[in-house]
Amino acid sequence: HIVCQKSPYSWTTALLTKFLPRFGVEHTFVDGTDMQNIEAAIKPNTRVLYLESPNTMTFECQDLAACAALAKRHGLVSIIDNSYCSPLYQNPAAFGIDIIVHSGTKYLNGHSDVVVGVLCASQAFVKKIFESELMTLGGILAPHDAALVIRGLRTLPLRLQRSDESAKFLISKLENHPKVERIWYPFHSSFPQLELAKRQMRGCGGLFSVQFKTDSKEKMEDFIHRLERFLMAVSWGGHESLIIPTIGFYNVPGRQNPPMPWAFVRFYIGLEDPEWLWEDLERAMGEL
Repeated sequence: HIVCQKSPYSWTTALLTKFLPRFGVEHTFVDGTDMQNIEAAIKPNTRVLYLESPNTMTFECQDLAACAALAKRHGLVSIIDNSYCSPLYQNPAAFGIDIIVHSGTKYLNGHSDVVVGVLCASQAFVKKIFESELMTLGGILAPHDAALVIRGLRTLPLRLQRSDESAKFLISKLENHPKVERIWYPFHSSFPQLELAKRQMRGCGGLFSVQFKTDSKEKMEDFIHRLERFLMAVSWGGHESLIIPTIGFYNVPGRQNPPMPWAFVRFYIGLEDPEWLWEDLERAMGEL
């Protein structure tokens, strides 16, 4: 049994709900902002506490030190997806988390040309995983891809700082715009867990989300299509600025509507001139 904070990355959800049940592994999703909820979900057969802090759409945080202590008290392995922050902006091991995973596809590689996962843990954990799951399942990075990630790591501090500063610039413009209802960003003054975020994180990088003020889905769709300097795509961490508009996932046959409002957009701010990006946003919002 796995206890997992609610609303993790979509393919983490798929792993827990579709793949692992085939092998008898159960799961419980909990509100990770409430330690009582987490502890109440632990069962006699629970083995793992899985965190994602911040998560990657609305950026809820979990108290890493408290979660690590809870996991140790119950004999659980604690795991966190640390892709939002990268190792430069958050170090979960310092709070006692056992295993840290990263989508190295994003900030660590930083050029949108490699798909790679990273797992960090103690030598004992890594040895155990290497001798069982890794050798059985064979998820091994090709040498050329590894070289590309090393290339990306050399510029990680510069790239992350640029994305972080540009995101803050755009948020400063958006927060006072009449067409903006709400901003989700861990270091924003309106963020409910601001104190916790600043205690655990040194920065936020380029991801934030916005709920726009509009009563028309057609206008929202038009706004998305008017943007010329943001690509509509998943992922983040490369040069290009990206958006994920939830309206694109509404009323899709065979899938549930997302929990976020249809006027909700996640932004990733890349390495372009932020003034140039703001010109595009301001123009597109003019008819929203």
